[in-house]
Amino acid sequence: MSGQLSTPGATAGANPPHESTRRRLTDRQADTVRRLTEAAVAEVRETGYEGLTVRNVARRAGVAPATAYTYFASKNHLLTEVFWRRLDGLPPSTGDVAEVLRDIALLVAGEPELAAACTTAMLASDPDVQELRLRVGGTIHNRLKQALGRNDPVILDALEMAYSGALLQAGMGYTSYAEVADRLHKVAGLIAPS
Repeated sequence: MSGQLSTPGATAGANPPHESTRRRLTDRQADTVRRLTEAAVAEVRETGYEGLTVRNVARRAGVAPATAYTYFASKNHLLTEVFWRRLDGLPPSTGDVAEVLRDIALLVAGEPELAAACTTAMLASDPDVQELRLRVGGTIHNRLKQALGRNDPVILDALEMAYSGALLQAGMGYTSYAEVADRLHKVAGLIAPS
C-alpha cells in the first residue's frame, strides 16, 4: 500500500472514497477506517445500539481505542459513517424515483439492529454526524433528481420528506424497513408518476 493521499470520490461506487469527515486518508488509514466500520456492523448485530461502544469496536477491529477515536468522535459518528458508506456504494440508479427510494430504504432493511442503530445515530447533534448527514442528504437529493430527470424543487422536497418521514417511522418501530420500502415505492408513484 502506498502512503499517497486518496482523493475524494476516487473510488465511488465500487468502494467508498478514502475520505472521512475529519480529513483525507492515506491508503493505510482508509484500511483502518474500513476495518472499524466493518467491526461496528458486527458489534451492533451482537449488542444493539445501546451496547455498542467505540472501544469495543476498536478491539474487534484490532486497533487501539485511541486510534479509533482519531477517526470517529462517537458511536453515532461511526454508525452514520457505516450508513454513508453503504449509500455511497450503491451503483448508479437506472430506475425511476420510486426505485431510487426503494433502494435507499433497503440499504439496511435486512439488518434490523443496524437499521435501528443507524437511524438513531443519524439524529445525533455532534458535528461529525451533522457533516455526514449533509452528505447523505445531498446524495439522496442527487439520486432523486437524476431519476426524476429534471430539477423540480417541489417534487424533490416532497420525495425527500416522504423518505425521511418513512425512515423515522421505521426507526421508531411503527413499521419495518422492508415495509417502508414498499410504502415509499407507492408514495413516490403518487408524487412523481413515471
